[in-house]
Amino acid sequence: MTELTEMQSTPVPSPSMRLELIPIILFAAFAATPILAAYSGAEGYVLSLLTRVMIFGIAAISLDLILGYGALVSFGHAAFLGIGGYAVGILASHGIEDALIQIPVALAASAAFAFLTGAISLRTKGVYFIMITLAFGQMLFFLATSLAAYGGDDGMTLSARSLVAGWGVLKNDVAFYWVTLLCLLGTYGLSRAVVASRFGRVLRGTRENTIRMEAIGFQPFRYQLVAYVLSGMMAGLAGFLLANQAEFVSPAFMTWQRSGELIFMVVLGGLGSLHGAVIGAATFLLLEEFLPEILHVVSFFLNDDVRSRLAENWKMVFGPLLILIVLFARGGIMGLLKRGHHD
Repeated sequence: MTELTEMQSTPVPSPSMRLELIPIILFAAFAATPILAAYSGAEGYVLSLLTRVMIFGIAAISLDLILGYGALVSFGHAAFLGIGGYAVGILASHGIEDALIQIPVALAASAAFAFLTGAISLRTKGVYFIMITLAFGQMLFFLATSLAAYGGDDGMTLSARSLVAGWGVLKNDVAFYWVTLLCLLGTYGLSRAVVASRFGRVLRGTRENTIRMEAIGFQPFRYQLVAYVLSGMMAGLAGFLLANQAEFVSPAFMTWQRSGELIFMVVLGGLGSLHGAVIGAATFLLLEEFLPEILHVVSFFLNDDVRSRLAENWKMVFGPLLILIVLFARGGIMGLLKRGHHD
C-alpha cells in the first residue's frame, strides 16, 4: 500500500516535458563526441563528419527561422553559405587570415545581401518569392564562377584555417570542433530567444494570416525583412565554418541544389522546431555518408556486379528513401516523436 502511494505521488514527466529534453540530449551527444571519438580509433574521421553535421545544422536553423516560423521558402539560401565561405577565401588571399576580421566581414556581407535581396523578394508571395530567391542565388553563383582571380569554377584552396587573434587554434581538429559546437549553441539560443520574443510572435502571426496582422497595426514586411537578414547572417557564419572545415571554397557552396538540400533538412527534421532542423541535417548527412556501405551489406545475396552498381548508384535509393520518410512521418522526425508521445 505504501509503495502504491509513493508511485502515485511520484510526478510523471508530461509528453511536452520529455520533448523539451530532446535538444539537451542532442547537444549533450555532440559534447560527448570528442571524448568518445578519442577511444574509437577513428577520431579524425568522426570529428570531421560531426563538425560538418553541426555546420549544416547552423545553416538549417537559419533557414528554419524564416521557413518554419515565417513560411518564407527561400530557394537561394545557399548563397549565404557561399558569401561566408568567400569572405574567408578572398580575405585570406590578400593576407587577412584572422577570424576576428573575417567573421564580421562575412556577417556584414551576408546581412547586406539579405537586406538588398529581401527588400525586393519579400514584396512577392508564394511561388514568386521562391523563384526570385532562386534567381538571386543563381546570380551570386554565376558571379562566383566568373571570379577568375579567386579560382572561378575550380574554387580556391585555403593555405590554412583562420587564425584567432594571431593564434592558430582552429588548426587543431578538436578545438575547431568545440568552436563549431559553441557557434551551433549560440545560433540555436539566439533563434530560440527570437522566436519566444514579441518579434517572434509577430513573425508567426504573419505566417498564419498576413492580412489580419496588418489590420491590427503591424507591418509584416519589416518583421519578415529583419528575420530574413538575421537568417542570412547565421547562414553566413555557417559558410565561414564550412570554408575552414574543408579548407576550400568554391561556387558549389551556393548552388540551387544545396539550397534544396537545406530545405529538405528542415522539412525532414520538422518545420518550426529549430532543434528539429539540426536533427534533419544530421539524418540527411549521415544517411548520405553511410547509405552506400549499408546497401553493399544488405545486398550480399546479389552477385558482385549488381552489388557494385547498387553501391555506385546509391543516390537512386537515397532520394526515394528521404521522400518516404517525409511522406510517412508528417511533421518530419519531430512530428513523429510528438505523435509517439501522444500515443
